[in-house]
Amino acid sequence: MRPTVALLLLSSTVLLADTASSPAMKTACGPDQVKFSVKSVGLEPNLAQPDSGKALVYVIEEFDHAPNEIGRPTVRVGLDGVWTGANRGTSHFSFPVDPGERHFCVDWQSRPFWLANTSPMIAASSLTAAAGQTYYLRARIVQNSSSVWTLDFELVNPDEGRVLVAHSPRAEFHPKK
Repeated sequence: MRPTVALLLLSSTVLLADTASSPAMKTACGPDQVKFSVKSVGLEPNLAQPDSGKALVYVIEEFDHAPNEIGRPTVRVGLDGVWTGANRGTSHFSFPVDPGERHFCVDWQSRPFWLANTSPMIAASSLTAAAGQTYYLRARIVQNSSSVWTLDFELVNPDEGRVLVAHSPRAEFHPKK
């Protein structure tokens, strides 16, 4: 890939990830006032299957950090402008989607107080869903060597997705009142 094209793609990704009010984020995320409480309910021995005429999407949150460092972040998941649920710490949940182009967003809902005044921690992804197919999206909170936190969101291949789901508890979530 030519350096100019790579830089342009990288720049647009960074801009998108740091701009909560961008049209792409408004298309994918839900209203900011919706918050979730989440608990992990254990490992699932079997993967779900897509409903007839639908695709199935798993969203897995990965969060590795030093013990007692910052707790377990809650990450909200949006689909086409509506929050579909949330994960907390390392966990997963799944939901059916209609076939076609789908726009997803993740947002670090519960940042620690010392990160509260930083830019929004939001990332986006999209896919063209096909009926009968299962997709795996990974939301990963990462701290780099200079203590900068980032939120990464990506589609992973089905083999990796099944491993991630098998090794993370299922999240149960409810909107906060």
